[in-house]
Amino acid sequence: MVRILRVDPLNPRGEDVAEAAAVIRSGGLVAFPTETVYGLGADAFNAEASARIFKAKGRPADNPLIVHVSSLDMALEIGDMPDRAVEVAKRAWPGPITFVVRKRAELPAVVTAGLPTVALRCPAHPVALRLIEAAGTPIAAPSANKAGRPSPTEASHVVEDLGDSVDLVLDAGRTFFGVESTIIDVTREPPVLLRPGPFTVEELRDILGDVEIPPFARGLGEADVALAPGMKYRHYAPEVPLILVDFDLASATEAVRGLGLRVAVLCLAGKCADADATIYVGSDPYEIAKNLYDALRRLDKTKVDIALVPTMAERGIGLAVMNRLRKASGFKLAKNEAELRGLLGR
Repeated sequence: MVRILRVDPLNPRGEDVAEAAAVIRSGGLVAFPTETVYGLGADAFNAEASARIFKAKGRPADNPLIVHVSSLDMALEIGDMPDRAVEVAKRAWPGPITFVVRKRAELPAVVTAGLPTVALRCPAHPVALRLIEAAGTPIAAPSANKAGRPSPTEASHVVEDLGDSVDLVLDAGRTFFGVESTIIDVTREPPVLLRPGPFTVEELRDILGDVEIPPFARGLGEADVALAPGMKYRHYAPEVPLILVDFDLASATEAVRGLGLRVAVLCLAGKCADADATIYVGSDPYEIAKNLYDALRRLDKTKVDIALVPTMAERGIGLAVMNRLRKASGFKLAKNEAELRGLLGR
């Protein structure tokens, strides 16, 4: 059975951090909290350990890992960060933003999926930072869940998905933001948003000026090549089929029930409807982001045929929420009852 250590999120005990760091140094896997979601970590310079991440998750080999560092200096040893990236990092790190840069160190190909670039992040969580420092090595870590499933925001989600394939879980309670970090490619001009997250496009543009937002960053399809996590393949998906609704939610719910189907509704920002199962997600964008993945996991415990979720404004962290919902739904969105019936095959 996987070993679970309950740790203080603000002041973890030194012996607990030391135990986790020893697992990392010995080639093991440690699930640990960040401010975004829980990560599944291995020594970024250990190819065999990093390959275990892919096996545990069932992750495609062409989907690179984010390398977590404890400081800007550590990042500069691994990647060639241009001045504009350093400027953002000085203001935003530790924090929920990842930079795709040209790699400098000889990282194993499994970590970077054979690409000439590397994704670097310095997490803003005391447990994560202490772990990296104690391990004395950068830690490669995607989200600690089975590939395609909603990311884990609690240690119980990690155990539910990965079980004994993890050597140690550091349980620091619920994560703060609830969605993964923003990823920005600074090897191109202008910089390109690869995945929206808690560090918003508005904040990026305040520092960098122009930032390109390709369709896949809005969740409108997938990228051809995965330069970073979340760009390719279906992600964040519950087992219950999910449809985004961009018209009256009550009408949509009644239409589905009229077809003899049991329906669940995810309630966002005051948009709700009477259904066979109702899951409250949040009233404001940050609360919605924090609770989203837990709500998708709770959805799978309901006995329904279909789930509906309303759209929300794509401002601030709302862009990240809509990106995740579009991917979780398999890009299924209905703007009227006819489109909804079409998606249901009726």
